[in-house]
Amino acid sequence: MTLGDQLRKLRDANDLSLRELAKQIGEVTAAHLSDIEFGRRYPSDELLKKLAVFFKVDEAELRVLDTRPPVEEIKRLALSDPAFGLALRKLVDKEITPEDVLKMTEGKSDRQKNQ
Repeated sequence: MTLGDQLRKLRDANDLSLRELAKQIGEVTAAHLSDIEFGRRYPSDELLKKLAVFFKVDEAELRVLDTRPPVEEIKRLALSDPAFGLALRKLVDKEITPEDVLKMTEGKSDRQKNQ
């Protein structure tokens, strides 16, 4: 299930149209909410919090469904430390799967072991 699917499910369970939800949340349009439900856009942190409060669900429950890549954070890391850029290029070049990356990250890094 995607974040958009979950939000649509919550909205439907509350018998709300996109327009009604937008009006009740405030500072967001029905079109913006529609784009989120269809996965064309993602909500800001502030909007995600508002939606969680409105639907009385844990924000973390919604955040888990937010699958967008942390592009800005990755860019920042690659620019601040060339080793990150090299490591990411190697992941792409070797066509390593997301499952492989998750397996690699299950163990502690050398830095974490030394702490």
